[in-house]
Amino acid sequence: MRAAERFTAEIADAGKRLDQMLHERLAEFSRSRIQRWIEDGRVLVDGRRERASHLVRVGEAIDVEPAEAPPLHATPEAIPLTVLYEDDDVVAIDKPAGMVVHAGAGVHTGTLVNALLHRFGALSGVAGELRPGIVHRLDRFTSGVLLVAKNDAAHQRLAAQFSGRLVEKIYLALVHGKVKQETGRIDRPIARDPVRRVRMTARLAEGRAAWSEYRVLRRFDPRGARASGFTLLEVRIGTGRTHQIRVHLSSLGHPVAGDTLYGAPEKVEGQPPLGRYFLHAHRIRFQLPSTGAEISVISPLPAELEAWIEGL
Repeated sequence: MRAAERFTAEIADAGKRLDQMLHERLAEFSRSRIQRWIEDGRVLVDGRRERASHLVRVGEAIDVEPAEAPPLHATPEAIPLTVLYEDDDVVAIDKPAGMVVHAGAGVHTGTLVNALLHRFGALSGVAGELRPGIVHRLDRFTSGVLLVAKNDAAHQRLAAQFSGRLVEKIYLALVHGKVKQETGRIDRPIARDPVRRVRMTARLAEGRAAWSEYRVLRRFDPRGARASGFTLLEVRIGTGRTHQIRVHLSSLGHPVAGDTLYGAPEKVEGQPPLGRYFLHAHRIRFQLPSTGAEISVISPLPAELEAWIEGL
């Protein structure tokens, strides 16, 4: 547990919200967790309690007494799920955009794990109590097919396939701009962004090895203010790094539509707000844990993404 600390507000901090300023100083903790400390009186400004919205003034002494995160427990919830494939060992779920895979900082309910426990009961325990059955993950605002292990033996066999890069993962991504090459490969390591800790980056020489291959499926010509147009890509990844496709495509100057964290605009003239990334886990091919037979599971493009494309 991190020890209590005192910060002195500097000129650069003036006018910032208290929770924002502390999140910048304590980047390893989520903003929601810092807000909880403020509510619980674990943050004092010149010896007094303040709201998270307090605007910091130069010279204020801010004392922070961090607290352990409350224990999280995965509990069953009656949340609808779409099953794409199921046998005695594995189930393939069509995860909707907006659903978090498992509980974490600031998210305790409404997760895929909560829904899985209600639907299937006991699952593999290899990944721990908070992540029963979870072999791999998708970002919260990415939709598509996701594999879940029903028992420990199946989990271990699936995990071996993922670590051995034997699982084929195909995504559909709509990106801003005209991608020049019909096909391409991005082979750049991915690391945590040293400035914005919520982001990853492929612009450093260091990081974890990662590669993504793409091919153009369709181009959307400029119309009106959409001067750069859009390109629909099929993307195959050989590694599974955090935000990998989003980071790699952004590094080419072609951020995924809706992904404002990596450079996409918040609005596209003439189009409704996406409210998610235009990134979809379309197909996954793997070997069944029980027989070794190869199987491919497909998740169709969600209706909201189909409609967004039609608007182009």
